[in-house]
Amino acid sequence: MKKNLFVLFSLLISTSASAEFTTKAKSAFLIDYDSGTEIVAKNADVLMPPSSMIKLMTLAVLFDEIKAGRLGLDDRVPVGKNADYHDPKWYPASKICLVEGQTITVRDLILGLIVLSGGDASVVVAEKLAGSETAFTQMMQDKARAIGMPQSTFGNASGLPDPNNLMTSRELATLAYHIISDYPEIYPMFATKRFEFGEHKTDWCREWGRTHTVNYNKLLFIMPGADGLKTGHTADGGYGMVASSNVGGRRLIGIINGFNGKGHDALAGEMKKLLNYGYTTTTNKLFYRAGDKIAAIPVWYGRAPHVIATVEKNFAITLPKSTNLSGLRVLARYEDPIPAPIAKGAVVGEIIAELNGVVVARAPLVAAERVSKTQFIGRIIRNIRVIFGGK
Repeated sequence: MKKNLFVLFSLLISTSASAEFTTKAKSAFLIDYDSGTEIVAKNADVLMPPSSMIKLMTLAVLFDEIKAGRLGLDDRVPVGKNADYHDPKWYPASKICLVEGQTITVRDLILGLIVLSGGDASVVVAEKLAGSETAFTQMMQDKARAIGMPQSTFGNASGLPDPNNLMTSRELATLAYHIISDYPEIYPMFATKRFEFGEHKTDWCREWGRTHTVNYNKLLFIMPGADGLKTGHTADGGYGMVASSNVGGRRLIGIINGFNGKGHDALAGEMKKLLNYGYTTTTNKLFYRAGDKIAAIPVWYGRAPHVIATVEKNFAITLPKSTNLSGLRVLARYEDPIPAPIAKGAVVGEIIAELNGVVVARAPLVAAERVSKTQFIGRIIRNIRVIFGGK
């Protein structure tokens, strides 16, 4: 076999200068969705209380059940005593305002978590999926480790103060990326600006519901393109937000935590400033989308002569406008031929972006389809062709 290296693109880009981003938040993190490039990173790996942003993990575990077909949006789930609004822990907390013994649809649980930040809804989800909130935190931890979050720990499903509720801004961004990319049918629900629960069982809850319908994520109201995800606030942790926006076809994910501004409006203003910094000071070059044909690699002993190489997620590079860039090249590297059998999704090479000879981005090339091995007779015929100069 021989190693091949093909130049796919060569690019010359000139960019202008920009100032460094500053914020009074204790932690801030901003990445480009397509390239994964860090644009802003302030205390991004410091464990902090996530407050209600922890509900994103509660939702991710629930989304897995929906994706697997074990739950449907119209399925009804019972409300236990731990989620009843009479429990004193819910008096000062955000909630849907549920009563023990009633049932609620999965759809309303999701909207209640996203829009109303319903801590009671998180308990209903936990008890439905794990039997208890304590057992559910293990599911949350398992999910975190599975998607590349090695530091996060969980003490409950709601984000109410607990010493075990700790997450980093970087890992919150990992969670946001996972939700956006892995649940495309559900993700649009995060852009819901208002939700009015229509099944309150007491007059007190009906009055509560009448005055609590607007999403705590005020970014949805002040920034075109903003479409999620979640805010959080506790006295000790301050204000926090996991946000994403899609402007001009380019998506950014931003995290702020430990912000001590005056309310959710100020938080939204700070997040808008962070996201706009990313859009105005950096630019993106998207080379390939997930599934695009990048190369046809010869296969040895395969039922097909070639295997199509692609990428599992978009391959892009984020370029700071404050830097003059030249000599940007994108290359595909793989061995030729590749022996069969080849499984769909198997790594068959890599794609590399170089700037002046320095690698600035890379990703695995994977097989777009399965290529099985030829039978014994087919291999003999192939060997004869090679011996006599064929291919």
